[in-house]
Amino acid sequence: MLKNIRFAFNSIAESNAIRINRLNRSILLPNRICTNIHRCKKTDPSALSSLFKPVPVEIRLSQDDINVGAEITGVSVDKSEIMKILNKFAQRREIRMLCLENGLDNVLQQQAFASFRRYCRDTENLPVDLHIVFSDIFQNAGHVDDIFPYFLRHAKQIFPHLDCMDDLKKISDLREPANWYPAARAINRKIVFHAGPTNSGKTYHAMERFLSAKSGVYCGPLKLLATEVYHKSNKRGTPCDLVTGEERSFAINADTPAAHVACTVEMTSLTMPYEIAIIDEIQQIKDPQRGWAWTRALLGLIAEEIHVCGEAGSYELLKRLCETTGEELEVRHYKRLTELTVENKALTSLNNVQPGDCIVCFSKNDIYTVSKEIEARGKEVAVIYGTLPPGTKLAQAAKFNDPNNSCKIMVATDAIGMGLNLSIRRIIFYSLIKPSMNEKGEREMDTISISSALQIAGRAGRYGTQWEEGFVTTFRPEDLHTLTGLLKKNPEPLTQAGLHPTADQIELYAYHLPNSTLSNLMDIFVTMSTVDEGLYFMCNTEDFKFLAEMIQHVPLALRARYIFCCAPINRKMPFVCSMFLKFARQYSRNEPVTFNWLCTQTGWPFSLPRTILDLVHLEAVFDVLDLYLWFSYRFMDVFPEAILVRDIQKELDEIIQQGVIQITKLLQNSESAISSNQPDEDSFVLSQNKEHAIRDNKFSSPLRGRLTERLLAQGLLTPAMLQELKKEWNANNTNNSSHSDDDDDSPFSKKHRRRKFKKF
Repeated sequence: MLKNIRFAFNSIAESNAIRINRLNRSILLPNRICTNIHRCKKTDPSALSSLFKPVPVEIRLSQDDINVGAEITGVSVDKSEIMKILNKFAQRREIRMLCLENGLDNVLQQQAFASFRRYCRDTENLPVDLHIVFSDIFQNAGHVDDIFPYFLRHAKQIFPHLDCMDDLKKISDLREPANWYPAARAINRKIVFHAGPTNSGKTYHAMERFLSAKSGVYCGPLKLLATEVYHKSNKRGTPCDLVTGEERSFAINADTPAAHVACTVEMTSLTMPYEIAIIDEIQQIKDPQRGWAWTRALLGLIAEEIHVCGEAGSYELLKRLCETTGEELEVRHYKRLTELTVENKALTSLNNVQPGDCIVCFSKNDIYTVSKEIEARGKEVAVIYGTLPPGTKLAQAAKFNDPNNSCKIMVATDAIGMGLNLSIRRIIFYSLIKPSMNEKGEREMDTISISSALQIAGRAGRYGTQWEEGFVTTFRPEDLHTLTGLLKKNPEPLTQAGLHPTADQIELYAYHLPNSTLSNLMDIFVTMSTVDEGLYFMCNTEDFKFLAEMIQHVPLALRARYIFCCAPINRKMPFVCSMFLKFARQYSRNEPVTFNWLCTQTGWPFSLPRTILDLVHLEAVFDVLDLYLWFSYRFMDVFPEAILVRDIQKELDEIIQQGVIQITKLLQNSESAISSNQPDEDSFVLSQNKEHAIRDNKFSSPLRGRLTERLLAQGLLTPAMLQELKKEWNANNTNNSSHSDDDDDSPFSKKHRRRKFKKF
C-alpha cells in the first residue's frame, strides 16, 4: 500500500518536472497576468505589486508523533539540507521565469521565497506531498524544479490575488462608465449646454425652464446654491424640496415629496425620473476631488431634458461624452450682461480702497491681515472665507450688499466665486498665487488658472445692482500684467471627466481580497483601474484613504466603513478628525451619539470667541455638527437627535457671526494672549446661557433644579455663570414685577417659553 502511494507521488513529481523542463507554461501556467498589466497600465508593475500585502500562513504544528511523510518515504528530512535546496531553487533562472508567468514579479518573489523558507523551516511535519518531493531530491530521484508547484501553492496562499487577477481587472475596468446607467440609456435624453461667463444669465434661462416643468431636479456645487434655488422655486409657486448631505427641507411635508428638488450634485438621485434636470457649474467635472459627481449626474440622470450650465471651455469634453451615450448636444451661447474693465493701475495701498471693493486673498492669514489693516483706517469690513458657516456667509454678504449699511468693503477668498449674490464694484486680487492639489495629492503653490481668474474677476459688476459696470485690478503692480494676460484668454478646454470607485466595486474587491484594508483596497483599485484616458481620469482618493486609515482599527462592516470614509471632512482640522473617530467608535459599539454626549464633547453652551484661535475652533465645532447631521441621514439609529443638533448649530452660527464682526478685536486679543471664557463675558454670552436654561421646562426661579445640577455636573455651567444667571433672574423679577406674565417682550413670559419648547 505504502509502495503504491509512493509511486503515485513520484509520478506527480516526474510529470511536473517534465512540464517545467519543457517550459510548457500554457498547460501549467495558464494566466498571462504580467503582459496584461503592462499593456493596460502606465504604472510600473512593481508599484502595483508593492500594494499587495502577504497574508500570514499558519505554521503547522504536530498533532501526534507520526510523521506521515517520513512513514511513506522512510526518510526523515534534515531542515538544514532543506534550506540549502530552497536557496538553490530560488536562484534558478527558470524558476524566476515561471514566477513571472504566474504574476510573481521580483517584489512578490522575494516575499514568497522568504515566506516559503520560513514555512518549511518552522513546520514540524511537512505536508506529505512536499515531504516526498524533498525526499526524492535528497536521494537523487527528483529535481529541485519539482518544488515549484508546491511553492506556487504557498505563494497563492499568501497572495490571494494571484488566483483572481482577471476578476479584479474586470471589476476595475472603467473604460465605459456610460454603460453603468441602463435606465438613462433606455430613454432619449435631450442635452442642452448653456455656455457663458459669470453674470451672463445662463443659469437664469435654465432655471426658467426648470420652474415651468412638471418635475425637475437642480444639481449644484454648493449648499448655498441649492438653498437659493429651493427658496426661489417655492417663492415663485413651484413646490421644491431641498436635499443636501446634511439637510432635508420639504415644500409640503416629508410624506409628500415635491415634484421639484434642489440638491448638491453628490446627492443627485439616479433612480427618480424627471422632466427637466439642471447641472450647474459643469466645469467642476474636472475637479480632482469632486469631479466624479458631475460625471455621474451627466451620464446617469433619468431626465427628458438635461440643461448643463458652465464655461464655454467645457464644450469639447461634453460633446465627446455625449458621443459615448449616443446623444446630441445643443449649445446656447451667452455673453456677459455687464461690462468688465481691467484697470491700468494696481491698488498698491489699502488707503486706496473704495466703496464696493472686494479684496480677494488665497489664505486665511492674508484675510486676517488685510481686514485688520482696513479697519485700522476706520473702514468697516465684511469677511467671507470657505470654512465659515453658510449663515455667516449670507449675513456678511447681506451687510455688504445693503446700500444703507456702513460696511462698503469686503475681504474674501475665492469662496465668492460661486454660491453668493454679491454687489461688487471692483475685484482686487491681493495675490495671484494659490495653493492647489496635484494629481498625487500633494499641495503646490502656483498662479491661479485662467478659469479661476475669469470666475473671480467676473463677480465684479452685477446686472440689476448699483454696480452694473465692473472693474478688476491687483494689489501689487507686478501682478497686473499677469492678470491682464489671464483675462484675455479663453477658459482652458476641458479634456477629462472625473471618476471614483463605487461602494459596490470596492465590496467586490473585498470579496476577492478579504484580508486587505479599505485603504489598501482603494490603492489597488486605483492602480489597477483601466480608464479611457482620452475622456476620464481617476479622482484623488487621498482624503478617502486618510479617513480609512484613521478608523482601520475600529470594527466596522465594509459598507459602513466605506460610507464613513465618504464623509465631507477637512482633514486639516484636528478637532473634526478627532470627533470623526469618536463617531466611528460609537457606531461600532452601537451606542447612540446622544445630544448630551455631543454637548459634552463640543463644549456647549458656546461662548463668544475672544481670539482668532477661538474663532477657528468654533468653526471646527460647526463642522462637527455638520458631520453629525450628515451621519444622521445615513445612520439614523446611532445619530438620532438631528433636530436638537440643528438648533444649537444655528445658535453657533450666530456666535460665529458675532466673532467675524469683531475680527480685528480678535486679532488684537490674539496678540495680547487674551484667552476666552473671561469672567466679564459680555451680555451676548449671558443671554445665550439664559436661552439654554429657558429651553428646559424644569427651569425654576431658584435656579437649582435638575437641569442646573446636570449642567454643573457635566461642566456645561460653572458656578460663576450660575451666580450671573441668579443676578439676572432677580433683576428681571424686579424690573418686570409690574408686567403681566404673558408680556411677549419678557424673556421669561409663558408665550416666550412656549415658543422655545415648541422647537424641541
